[in-house]
Amino acid sequence: MTADPALLDDLFARDIDGRAARFVRPADTDRHDFAVYDGDDFLGMLYSDQVLGTTGWRLGGTTERHGALDDAVRALRRPRSWPRERAQVSDWARRLLEDESLTAVDVETTGLNEPWAVQIAATDRDGAVLFDAYLDPRAEIEPGAVAVHKITPEKVAGAPTFGELLPALTEALHGRTCVAYNMPFDRECLERELRRHHGSVEAAARWLGGCRWHDAMEPYAVWKGLWSVKRGRYRPQKLGGPHQAVEDCRFLLARVREMADRPARG
Repeated sequence: MTADPALLDDLFARDIDGRAARFVRPADTDRHDFAVYDGDDFLGMLYSDQVLGTTGWRLGGTTERHGALDDAVRALRRPRSWPRERAQVSDWARRLLEDESLTAVDVETTGLNEPWAVQIAATDRDGAVLFDAYLDPRAEIEPGAVAVHKITPEKVAGAPTFGELLPALTEALHGRTCVAYNMPFDRECLERELRRHHGSVEAAARWLGGCRWHDAMEPYAVWKGLWSVKRGRYRPQKLGGPHQAVEDCRFLLARVREMADRPARG
């Protein structure tokens, strides 16, 4: 949640992820800056970016900024292990990008609960398209899903079925290192399609075993380092793509490159 510094009291508390954070404005400043505490424990300083004409927050002692006050506090709450964990994520991303077979995969679906595929795309590590197709899911596309990816029943009417596209998809993915954002969701959708096509759990598992699967969502959550005390983990981040499968693959690769860069902390 974003908070306008000018509207905040000099002393206030705010529940963030199930734990109250206390904010105290130092008496020796006219700026809307705050010392932040968890109970009696001092977390750090947050400096208002209001002077820059924004409502963002800079973490004391760094150049790191967050638009949302809650996210800035989550950054202050990071465990001490975060720099080491972030370095491990960066090493993982660099190894991934060094793999010439790296393939970004995205599946747009009929919904969130046991969905079927309506679009599948795959690109190589440079973003060149290896596979891109709309599918007839042979199932209802939920209105909520249409609102997100804009793939209507009319758009996939007459499109090939998963089984008809399977040979081309196999050629595009098998033997390659596949990365997806929230990989378990996309992989489980493919598994569901494979089970329906083959009528066999074993056949679906064999096909999926033809690829080496990686998830980028959990590493990116670590990379961003916004700690949720309620969940006891780093908060997942949105990919930020347009929910068009090819472009989402390219957004995913940009996130992997971002993690691999490992810029020095401010």
